[in-house]
Amino acid sequence: MVITTQGIVATSQTLASQAGAQILARGGSAVDAAIAADAVLGVVEPMNSGIGGDIFAMDWNSKTGKLTGINASGWAPEKLTPAFLRKKGFTEMPSTSIYSVTVPGCVEGWAKLHARFGRLPWRELFQPAIYYAGHGFPVTEWIHAYWQAEESKLARDPNARRVFLPEGHAPAVGQIFRNPDYAKALELIAAQGAKVFYRGAIARAILETSDHLGGVMTASDLADFSSEWVTPISTTYRGWKVYELPPNGQGMATLEMLNIFERFPLPQWGFDSADALQVKMEAQKLAYADLFRYNGDPRFAKIPVQGIISKAYARQRAATIDLRHAHCPVAPGKPGRFGSETVYLAAVDHHGNIVSFIQSLSASFGSGIVVDHFGFPLQNRGAGFVLDSGSPDVLAPRKRPFHTIIPAFMEKGSIHIGFGIMGGLNQPQAQAQFVSDIVDDGMNIQSALEAPRFTNLSHGGCSLMIEDRVPRAIRLELERRGQKLETRGDYCMWMGGGQAVLHDSATGVNYGASDPRKDGEAIPQPDPYFGKH
Repeated sequence: MVITTQGIVATSQTLASQAGAQILARGGSAVDAAIAADAVLGVVEPMNSGIGGDIFAMDWNSKTGKLTGINASGWAPEKLTPAFLRKKGFTEMPSTSIYSVTVPGCVEGWAKLHARFGRLPWRELFQPAIYYAGHGFPVTEWIHAYWQAEESKLARDPNARRVFLPEGHAPAVGQIFRNPDYAKALELIAAQGAKVFYRGAIARAILETSDHLGGVMTASDLADFSSEWVTPISTTYRGWKVYELPPNGQGMATLEMLNIFERFPLPQWGFDSADALQVKMEAQKLAYADLFRYNGDPRFAKIPVQGIISKAYARQRAATIDLRHAHCPVAPGKPGRFGSETVYLAAVDHHGNIVSFIQSLSASFGSGIVVDHFGFPLQNRGAGFVLDSGSPDVLAPRKRPFHTIIPAFMEKGSIHIGFGIMGGLNQPQAQAQFVSDIVDDGMNIQSALEAPRFTNLSHGGCSLMIEDRVPRAIRLELERRGQKLETRGDYCMWMGGGQAVLHDSATGVNYGASDPRKDGEAIPQPDPYFGKH
């Protein structure tokens, strides 16, 4: 772990972490650092983040102990309806194309967070990102691999091909990449604020791009959008309190899994025992069956969140688990009667304030469509909708789709941890494993990020990927019980990379961690050994 009395910023790319740490050194808040680091990630990790995407975040105030959430996920254009898509020949939501594009919520979310929690001037937060977009940066290993894998997707869009495939291919490891068009967009945002994105020159460019591709987004779709302050949801887990954000995100699945875990003696079994892994795998199936059945935009559908995260419901769901035999498939339960491609970063300032922050374009490079004149991809988050009228996630005008990106927070006594793990549907199950590693197995935040994990990236069934650091004998035993395992190598990208920061309010000491499955690092704010700014 990185350990310091100063602040820490942990992201999936070192230059972004460093930029955030520099903002802290200039007197910025944890939110200031998070915005600056996220802006840099949009430049240096363009396949996963940028102003064409959405954000969710939680801010924990060390003085008041209050945890505040923001949902800055964009909505569908008003004219994008199931009937419209069926007339276009679609029988399901497109995963790319202009019809997968929803209004980007990122910049509006930045603005709200800064207005409430920022300390430094808005303009200052974007100087690192503007610098790297204009001057260039050397491409790192993991990011090169992601970029190279998307060459065919980028080649289909003229803007994407021009901006992101210099010399006709993805930049090599160590090659300097520049995006001067994106620098112009960031300069406008720094100078004019969020209004330029939703009502000004950038908005006009988004609409121009949409129009020439046959899209239906309008000026009012952008201008009317506003992110939303939300109250986090939570559960307790063996004396810890764990927080997620409410739907339209998938955080409630993490809490349901933890409630099921709690019904079994995982601390006695050990994290890599067959029994413990069997419980975690079966809990994942149960929670995801409920997630896919019930999740949606709560402004359009009644989501039984309190039932899904209740202890009584977990007791009922846990009773269906057979330690000796895997269940495939698993049906959703009835929680109502119990009710009352992505970057993650975490920042803590020297006061102990924590930001748990996540951003995404959905798929790698999002829709594959890059905005005219400004060099950034538009997300394809609309692919999370369905066209089935019976689903709570059916496409509707001004509705937000099912969202995979979820920031998390946990605390017990003087210990407060902001954490997240990327990777689409991987996220709730990876978060639940991370919490269990800390609570049940006594790992620190770095060890918990590094620990071997399993994941199921489909909508059900017993097919799971698992890292080969889980002992072979345990994997064979799980297969004997009916799990269908696909063994992957060390620190496999499909398990998602994560970051975490921890503040001990009893000592004032901060801790940071970064997952080796990404190119990132936890970087501390420098101590004032040269004097204060």
